[in-house]
Amino acid sequence: MKEGKYFVSVAGNIGSGKSSLTGIISDEFGWKPYFEKVDTNPYLKDFYADMSRWSFNLQVYFLSHRFSVHKQILKARKSVIQDRSIYEDVEIFAENLYRMGKMKKRDFDNYKRLFAEMTSFLKPPDLLIYLRTGMPKLIKQIRLRGRDFEKTIEPDYILRLNNSYDDWIKRYSLGRKLIIETDNIDFVNRRKDLDRIIELMGKNLPSQ
Repeated sequence: MKEGKYFVSVAGNIGSGKSSLTGIISDEFGWKPYFEKVDTNPYLKDFYADMSRWSFNLQVYFLSHRFSVHKQILKARKSVIQDRSIYEDVEIFAENLYRMGKMKKRDFDNYKRLFAEMTSFLKPPDLLIYLRTGMPKLIKQIRLRGRDFEKTIEPDYILRLNNSYDDWIKRYSLGRKLIIETDNIDFVNRRKDLDRIIELMGKNLPSQ
């Protein structure tokens, strides 16, 4: 891996392996990891039980948290790897909730304005890694980790998110991006698969 301070974000759908890759790269190179807060999220369980009622609350919580984390990352002196970027909040999750009729237009418009104001102060990641994962593997991995609040997630919701991710990554132009097709690899248990990802990261990180 190249020398210097880098900011890498790992993007992907629920169950795509973002947290696993974040932890592995952190351990491999001594980079500081920033994980998405799930267990301490005060809205997540209620959201999956009643999306219409809690969608706006949940998205504002995520936006506030990720804005704070993003600022910490930019101040960090060492390389950092982040589990999910702030840009996914509006482009994927809030947008999807609005299209599903789970968030009112007034709330969605308000959220987008807030998002635009906050992100205008932020420098994007040096590299965004998108873990593209098919539905069968996503559903399998969500079930394997067995989180109680995820048991009520409908496959249609995951499919909608997947389609939104594919649309978004085509349009992403804030910085360098690396798309990893994960259906036929296992970077957790197969070293050669991890080495290939590390090789691609090294080729796509900018020179300092």
